[in-house]
Amino acid sequence: MDYNDVPIEDCLRGGEGEMLVFALDRVHRQFAWKSGGLTQEQLGTRHPPSGVTIAGTIVHLAKVEEMWTASAAGRAPGPPTTGPEPWTAYDAEWTTAAESPPEELYALWYGTIGRCRREWSELIRDGGLDELVQDDPEYQVSRRRRLVDILEENLLHTGQTSIVREAIDGLVGNDPP
Repeated sequence: MDYNDVPIEDCLRGGEGEMLVFALDRVHRQFAWKSGGLTQEQLGTRHPPSGVTIAGTIVHLAKVEEMWTASAAGRAPGPPTTGPEPWTAYDAEWTTAAESPPEELYALWYGTIGRCRREWSELIRDGGLDELVQDDPEYQVSRRRRLVDILEENLLHTGQTSIVREAIDGLVGNDPP
């Protein structure tokens, strides 16, 4: 798998929801490029004092995407936030993901963003971004807020991954070729 496996369609027309999904598609493609094609050792490389690894970031972004998409859809989160994997515990991905084979990490991330991408397209059509969701009994947010949260989290960690990737093998740039 590589960045070409991330669907992206230019948003020449459409509303706010379609533009936000386009922006998320674009950052997904950037992250796929920055994190792709690495060995297990490279994915698990730490650059002290930070403990961040690209492997941990892959799993973290998959978990965040699933949790916040589930929140927007009003459903319970599924994998990778549930199940027997060692990274299902809160924040475990930062320490355990480096032990996982690259193909497992990439399959997890690509599968999660693919499912969530389809779900966001449906959510935008079904009630739109103004629909409110209840995260807990005392906290309500709009779908718009959740989509912006996902975009922001992906942007933050794509920037981190860009720096780590440059240190690993010198790859630089903002967009894949």
